[in-house]
Amino acid sequence: MTQIPLISLDTQDADALGQALGDSFHRFGFAMVKDHGLDAQLVEKAWDLTERLYEQEDAEKRKFHDPAIGGARGYTPFKTEIAKGAAHHDLKEFWHIGRELPEGHRLAGSMPPNIWPDRPEGFRETFETLFPDMDAVGARILTSIARYLDLPADWFDDAIEDGNSVLRLLHYPPIEGDPEGAIRAGAHEDINLITLLLGAEEAGLEILGKDGEWIAVDPPEGALVVNVGDMLQRLTNHVLPSTTHRVRNPSGERAHHHRYSMPFFLHARSDFAIETLPGCIGEDRPNRYPEPITADDYLQQRLREIGLIKA
Repeated sequence: MTQIPLISLDTQDADALGQALGDSFHRFGFAMVKDHGLDAQLVEKAWDLTERLYEQEDAEKRKFHDPAIGGARGYTPFKTEIAKGAAHHDLKEFWHIGRELPEGHRLAGSMPPNIWPDRPEGFRETFETLFPDMDAVGARILTSIARYLDLPADWFDDAIEDGNSVLRLLHYPPIEGDPEGAIRAGAHEDINLITLLLGAEEAGLEILGKDGEWIAVDPPEGALVVNVGDMLQRLTNHVLPSTTHRVRNPSGERAHHHRYSMPFFLHARSDFAIETLPGCIGEDRPNRYPEPITADDYLQQRLREIGLIKA
């Protein structure tokens, strides 16, 4: 049975860590990471607040939905997002928290201010702490990826400084009746550089193997599932692939349970030019993307494809 490697970040051997992560990303587009350093009590508090957020009435949550910004911040209602090419909308709702920029920042036009709910109490303070912590773990993983690609260890530092990263609080409600072909998250790829996912212990997350078979992702409690996004795939000319994945519907008694997860989508800075790395181009790997594109232009293009921004 194919297994995605479980890799510890608690090591002094930076080169070995880079090789292990890079090999896993090259083969699967995914890795599982333990010993990541996130505060377990903070994460537990974040889970509690997420559950309490979604216990509120639909009308209360919709007060914090702003369709004009395509779900970039605040609440996005149930069955709004749809995977590219899918026939059915996903059976989920979510809340987006982004980076706080100082007033007058040059990137404020592409990164709107956060929308904070009135309750539950302590929500803003908790997630204003968790966001930079997850950002730091992601930056460390990108340092390892840089080593794997024979780049300077700090190559990604400039690319992600003031990056348009987003922490998504996902809620998949219990499945009532016949979903008529819809699933919790249709087969898709992520847009960003890398995604760090908390909450994949609940069965349902699957990745599409190169042989066309779905592989279940089953991390130990507290581990992160990390995957390559389309921006990094494009940057590396598919040396590191952005793998198709989905969240299938549970069967039996588990279908009547709520499912929560917390992905951190680590994005490049909005004006960063995604241009194929020269070291990822060769006679046997011609450049698939001869024209560079800014991270924000690419993001807007993809958001239209998944229905969060109307064309």
